[in-house]
Amino acid sequence: VRKNEMAFKLSKKEIVKEIVKSGKDPKYFINNYCRISHPMKGLIPFQTYPYQDDLIDDFNDFRFTVILKARQLGISTISAAYCVWLMLFHRDKNVLVIATKFATAANLVKKVKNIMNYLPDWMRVAKIKVDNRTSFELSNGSQIKAASTSGDAGRSEALSLLVIDEAAHIDGLGELWTGLYPTLSTGGRCIALSTPNGVGNWFHKTYVDAEENQNDFKPIRLGWEVHPERDKDWFNKETKNMSRRQIAQELECNFNTSGDTVIHADDIAWLHENIREPQYRTGYDRNFWIWEKFQEGNTYLLVADVARGDGADNSVFHVLKLETMEIVAEYQGKPNLDMYSQMVYSAATEYGDCLLVVENNGIGISVLEKLITLGYQNLYYSIKGTHEFVDQTQGEHMTNAVPGFTTSIKTRPLVVAKLEEFVRNKLIKTYSSRTFNEFRTFIWNNGKPEAMRSYHDDLIMALAIMCWVRDTALTVSKKETEYKKAMLSGMFIKSNVMNTTIKGQEGYNQDFATKYEEELSLPREFAWIFKG
Repeated sequence: VRKNEMAFKLSKKEIVKEIVKSGKDPKYFINNYCRISHPMKGLIPFQTYPYQDDLIDDFNDFRFTVILKARQLGISTISAAYCVWLMLFHRDKNVLVIATKFATAANLVKKVKNIMNYLPDWMRVAKIKVDNRTSFELSNGSQIKAASTSGDAGRSEALSLLVIDEAAHIDGLGELWTGLYPTLSTGGRCIALSTPNGVGNWFHKTYVDAEENQNDFKPIRLGWEVHPERDKDWFNKETKNMSRRQIAQELECNFNTSGDTVIHADDIAWLHENIREPQYRTGYDRNFWIWEKFQEGNTYLLVADVARGDGADNSVFHVLKLETMEIVAEYQGKPNLDMYSQMVYSAATEYGDCLLVVENNGIGISVLEKLITLGYQNLYYSIKGTHEFVDQTQGEHMTNAVPGFTTSIKTRPLVVAKLEEFVRNKLIKTYSSRTFNEFRTFIWNNGKPEAMRSYHDDLIMALAIMCWVRDTALTVSKKETEYKKAMLSGMFIKSNVMNTTIKGQEGYNQDFATKYEEELSLPREFAWIFKG
């Protein structure tokens, strides 16, 4: 029988004993005296599950906790109950709650207030002194309030506890945390809880760093299966009408599958399986990674993307072996233009004077000019407006052709769509961890495919251009070559076909095919006799 149900039988001495015991042990306090509103059952005693008890211990044992959770586990409610205990039994505690929306933060404050009001009168050792809709203050000086996620939230006051609800869904939380962290410097605590929302955001980085002991947070993962009343049948019923992304986000605590990435989560998982260390790390900065050196008899394609020059982006290039569609070499770094131009020239020369595609936006033109000066003879040219590929020998003499590939509002979605198609169909293979990490943070932002804020997509875009060139320019060029060969072959056969049925004509009653084979078997120096 719960103590609050027997309160009328407790003596004054016993009441004091209960208050002291509750003040020392939050789990005892919550399980014996806290009541919560249930949507179906109304006001019920708060009887915690084992994983909730463990959380309370972690709140006490660690200053910072980051909780990766499934939905409907009561984590916000147990956090609210902990806030009640902290404020009620300690003087001058200052608690701040922030969330994705101000209304969400205010709702958690409301939970705290309700739990406080549902306590037995004799257990409320501090009364609500100031009561507002989104904040309240106790007579012992402790207070709690909800705040928006504006840049100045909580900056002006020292905090005892910061609760960040649905942290993965708060835009710009990294900058906000920079301002909030100093307010916790006097011993304040932080509870950050959320379902996942892709990778690259503050919550994801904080959780991953915590797992690797690179920050002060205690990482806690609570999937749907921790709830003792949930089994596989419950999971199957819940997920019947949910998308793969919703399942990952709301139940499975899966960062990779929960985000709105351009590349599907299953394909990202496949990309991760392919990652392997390069055979060589070379270059002045050791950022030229090589998985396979040039092999005679193979054809290669090099695509380069030049950084803007403001230090924010990297200059990159990929080398693709066309026969196997493998990225056999990759560079990512920040060399100056002269050095980068020389690196691209050397790499393209090393891989059999391969077709060299340079994005010509901005300072890419400068790199192309330097490559032309260096005398590289296999540059990619395209027709202005149509982006149609032309050979360098033609492009150099055409007024409507430019060296390099132009990324524009028109071509960007096309090349990204081609990249997605190649990855989805497993037509291209990359082994680079650097490229993989860009895939994880390459998302749809208001319908536009781009890197998450503060992340990069240089390697992604170079790879996208590579897929486009491979599937358009090179395929068309190959078809044209095959067509020309077929046409020449037809002309050759036509010029050599003779009527062997006319009596008296040379070759009468001879097998011309046999004669033709004999001619082809003659030494190469006599082959010119049979041309045309």
